[in-house]
Formats: sequence, C-alpha cells, structure tokens
Amino acid sequence: MPQPLAERLRPTSLKEVVGQLHLVGGGKIIDQIIRQKQPTSLILWGPPGTGKTTLARIIARETGAEFIELSAVTAGKADVVKTVERAEQNRRLGLTTILFVDEIHRFNKAQQDAFLPHVEDGTIILIGATTENPSFEVINPLLSRARVLVLEPLTKDELTAIIKQAAKSEKIKIPGKAMNVLAELSGGDARVALGNLELAAQLAKGAPITPQLVETAAQNRLPGYDKNGEQHYNIISAFIKSMRGGDATAALYYMARMLQAGEDPKFIARRMVVFASEDIGLAAPAALNVAVSTFLAVERIGMPECGINLSHCAAVLAKSPKSRQSYDAWGQAQALAKQYPDLPVPLGLRNAPTKLMKDLGYGKGAKWTAGYKHPDGFLPPELAGTDLFA
Repeated sequence: MPQPLAERLRPTSLKEVVGQLHLVGGGKIIDQIIRQKQPTSLILWGPPGTGKTTLARIIARETGAEFIELSAVTAGKADVVKTVERAEQNRRLGLTTILFVDEIHRFNKAQQDAFLPHVEDGTIILIGATTENPSFEVINPLLSRARVLVLEPLTKDELTAIIKQAAKSEKIKIPGKAMNVLAELSGGDARVALGNLELAAQLAKGAPITPQLVETAAQNRLPGYDKNGEQHYNIISAFIKSMRGGDATAALYYMARMLQAGEDPKFIARRMVVFASEDIGLAAPAALNVAVSTFLAVERIGMPECGINLSHCAAVLAKSPKSRQSYDAWGQAQALAKQYPDLPVPLGLRNAPTKLMKDLGYGKGAKWTAGYKHPDGFLPPELAGTDLFA
C-alpha cells in the first residue's frame, strides 16, 4: 500500500520546512542545534500537522544521531527498557540517541519518571511531541531538563505554499480558487491539507480539481477543540473577555465555535449567569434575570434551538454597561469576615423575643420602618465607618 502523500512529501531538511520561522529561521534555536550538531532535549508543543515529528527527524538526521520513535499511545514499559538498552549500547560506541515520543502527554507520571535518569545522564536525548499544554501534562522534572518549543498553526499562505509544492511534485491540477478553499478548510494543519489534496485528486481522475471537489474531500472538518484540553479554556476565556469588552460579534463567534465542537450549552449558560453578576452587577441588575432565564431555556429546549437563546443572552451581556462594584465588595466582605469572624452583633440589631432580652438592650433603637437607619449603624463598632461601596 503506497504511503500517504503527507508522508511521501515530508521535508528532510530545514530548507524544505515551511512555517515555524521563529524556530527554524537563521540563528533560531533549531537552526543553531543543527549547525552546532549538539542536539538537546526538547518538548515540541503545537497543534496537529504543524511539523513536530518532521523537526524531530530532521534534528536527528542533521546531527548524525540515531532516531528511535515511540508513540505514547501504543508503547509500554518494555519498549522504553529496550530503547534505553539500545541507547546505552550507542553511548559505548560514541553515538548519540534521540528518542522521539509522540503524544508524550499520554504517558502517565510513572512512565515519564522512567525517562528521567537516562535524560539526566545523557544516555538519551528526549524529544517529546504534544498537542496539550506541557505545564499540565508533562512532569516538572522533565520540563526542567528540556526546552519547550511552541509551534504555531500554519498560516493560509504557508498552507498554500505546501499545497503548491505538492501539486507540482505529484502533477496535480488545482487552480487557485480550489487551492484557496483547500487552504481555508485545513485549519492550519499541513497533514489535513495534503490528505484532502490527495483525495480530491483521486476524485478528479486527472481533471483539474474544483472547489466543490475540495469540499467533498474535506467534508466537515472537526474543530480543533477538546472539552478537557487547553483549547477549551482558551476559547471560553476569549468568550468571556469579548463580552467584558463589549464585543458582541466576537462573543458570538467564540460561542458558535464551542457549540459546533460539541460543548455542553449548559456550561456556557452557567458562565453567563456568573458573568451577569460579576461583570455587570449594579450597572444593569436585570442582566442577571436574562442570564438565569437563558439557563432555564437551555435546560428546557436543548440544542440546536437553545443556541438562539444563548446568542440573545450573550449579545445582551456584551452590550450591557459593566460594573464590578458588587463583585469587588463581595470579595472585601469575605476578607472582613475572615479577619473578624467573632465580632459580637451589636445589641440594637439583635432579636428580642423576651422581656429579659429587651431589658438587656436587645433590639434597642430598632424600628420596623422601611429605610430606617439605626443611630449606631449596622456594623460592629470595630468596623464602624467601613463602606465596601465607597
């Protein structure tokens, strides 16, 4: 069975790499590693199809190191032991061993710990690839022994360049309009772009590829969104910040991305209920009613129709005036309660259901009058004059 197009056209040198110039450009870290022929342990963090495996292989090839590749999805302890034994043999022969672990975040703590002594003593150079934030998925001892390099999604222009190279190499006819659609549908992922190009070429049967064929080949690309991963937190953060900044368009865009990726609409509704009090509060108290009503509507209606309710609410919250006065006051009130947890309630504010309690001064000076201000105030004497809303 022939190799996929993405594998056949994988770059074998830095000059063939498209994108990631902040890492591979002249004088940048990977360029320096290769020029000095001194490989070092790295964690390559970035979305799929941005060149993590390619760069690891190029580093090994250009520095003359043996390249051993493991996938954390399928590898077990026996594979790690075998790799270390091979690396020790290479070391005795004066050879460098680069161990590339794809999806290193899928190794548990104990498995990651197993690499530590061998990375520390130089038996292996570890290059790990991950689509997840290493801060959360890679143990600190490994992070301290490796450089974390961040790879960015490929731009539309970079994807277009890759598609052009592939089309020329494989003699595929793809006019500019179809190429533009293909780049847009690939989501910054070169592997997706080349896979769709290959399928579209098969469907075209030698004829020029049309935009319609590209769309047929691509189908509906799944959004790059993991409800338990960093992208989840990045997008909900952007959603909240957009509402806070009054940008209803951006808020709806991020919300649409979450819903299209399968996010629970109740999660979004809950965040808007919190937002209504936290960021709008006293500036537009009715916003909380809108948010709570939206949450109830989401529970009763469900997707896809409740998207309309969510959109309505997000637009209202984004366009509402903002005030954090009540939110900030609540934080200060909690701090006061923690600092003074046992101050006696002033006598004038205490309940006085018996004659004895009245004789002792319980409830003294209090009146059943709306808006009545007690002459001694309502706070314990130690906090007299405190105003959380001043």
